[in-house]
Amino acid sequence: MRIPLESGRALQQAREQTDALFRVVRPGSLYKRPIGERHRVIFYLGHMDAFDWNLLARYALDVPAFHEAFDRLFAFGIDPPPGELPSDQPTDWPGLAELQHYQRRTRASIDQLLGDVPEQFLHVAIEHRLMHAETFAYILHQLEYGNKVAPHQGRPADRSANHAAYRAEFFPIPAGPADLGLASGDASGDAFGWDNEFQAHTVEVPEFSVAQHKVTNGEYLEFVKQGADPPFFWADRGAGWVFRGMFSEYPLPLDAPVYVTHGQATAYALRLGMRLPSEAEYHRAAYHSPRSSNLNFRYWDPIPVTADDDGTPRPMQLAGNGWEWTSTVFAPFQGFTPFPFYPNYSEPFFDGAHYVLKGASPRTAACFLRPSFRNWFRPSYPYVYATFRMVKS
Repeated sequence: MRIPLESGRALQQAREQTDALFRVVRPGSLYKRPIGERHRVIFYLGHMDAFDWNLLARYALDVPAFHEAFDRLFAFGIDPPPGELPSDQPTDWPGLAELQHYQRRTRASIDQLLGDVPEQFLHVAIEHRLMHAETFAYILHQLEYGNKVAPHQGRPADRSANHAAYRAEFFPIPAGPADLGLASGDASGDAFGWDNEFQAHTVEVPEFSVAQHKVTNGEYLEFVKQGADPPFFWADRGAGWVFRGMFSEYPLPLDAPVYVTHGQATAYALRLGMRLPSEAEYHRAAYHSPRSSNLNFRYWDPIPVTADDDGTPRPMQLAGNGWEWTSTVFAPFQGFTPFPFYPNYSEPFFDGAHYVLKGASPRTAACFLRPSFRNWFRPSYPYVYATFRMVKS
């Protein structure tokens, strides 16, 4: 996909996507912290424009700063180790009017400079903003319903919560090569990639079988009945399990994919004598597989795992309707070199404590559907729209 860099239209569209998220937040709720391990909502209002300013104006073009304190304050998000939560108070953050002035000025200045910005840097700014269109949605998901304004189309149309009648199918994937990563010459133009997507290489994968569908809430419910902890997005309100959707709770959709942590997904697979796919196995399974219709901000909540079935005997929804956990620890490919202008994007997370996810969720932008893109999270982090499917050797 070629981003229309010459007009700045892609950057403007990304801004519109993230601006829309803040219209979900009711006045008076900007200083709340819906997720303990993350910043308060107000941080994200400043972060995306501060990132653009620091990269496109300060780093790329050496434009003098006009508000160095905000440039620093809103520069970086956080991913603290378990148990190490931030302790800042609402009064530690600036007022809304001052922050909005900063936002308007950065955007106006950047728009005047776009013709001089290197193409790679503009790709980085656009994709960084679209990443936050998803990760900020995770945060807003945990904001109390009374503090949010639901858009017209918040979730798929109401349907029966009865488990869809289908039999779990596994399909053999023959042994063969999996092509991972991007070639170094592809870092510009139509094939932008982040530092952890390089270098391109081939992995030989033995034969295995893969499930046609992601594991559903209905299937995982049986695991919970046997004593497993319920997923974070479920709640027991006395009359049965409900799904804590973005804008409301509703009866647990048994035919939708279950959102779980890596640890929960691994435990479920082991109970059945199976496992999660490796990153390379995912690539083998996903080759030429159709995408789900539930991506690129179509819905907030998941749709049935069978909603995109086309009658062909192959795995479905390997991209869309929920990221998929793999068994692969997030680590650099051979030849990895951090971006000099963003050295902390990947390298700090090569710590053995994060796992690779592949595919896409309902809130993933279309630009991240390239096969080489790698997502990653801690195995116990429960807020991600993360699903899984099983494989067996």
